[in-house]
Amino acid sequence: MEEIDFDADSFADIIAKDNRYNPRAYALLMDVIRFLGGENGDKHMTGEDILDEFRELTLDQFGPLSYRVLAEWGVKSTEDVGEMMFNLAESHRIGRDEGDSAESFAGGYNFKEAFLGPYAV
Repeated sequence: MEEIDFDADSFADIIAKDNRYNPRAYALLMDVIRFLGGENGDKHMTGEDILDEFRELTLDQFGPLSYRVLAEWGVKSTEDVGEMMFNLAESHRIGRDEGDSAESFAGGYNFKEAFLGPYAV
C-alpha cells in the first residue's frame, strides 16, 4: 500500500466542531475507507471491516509506534474510530446508511493488544 497523504485534507471543518482527534487520524481513516470502498467507492463496509483494515493499515504504516501515534492523535479505542466515522459522515465526506450505528464500533478490539501485542517480546 502506498504512503498516506496526510496533507490532502485539513479536516478543518470537522476539527472546528470536534477537536478530539488529530487531522492525521482522519486522513488515515479515509485511506481505510477508500481501500475498502471498492473501485467505484460504493461498496458497503461494516464496522468490523473498517476496524480490521484500520488496524492493518496502522500497523503497516507505523509498526511498533502505532499505539503511541494513535494515542497522540486522540484515538484510544474502537469507539473513537466510530466517532470519527460519524464526523466524516456529518461532514459529507462519506456516505452513511440508516443501519449504520456507533455501536458497530463498540468493543471491537483492545487497542493495547491490537497495536502493542504484535511487538511484545
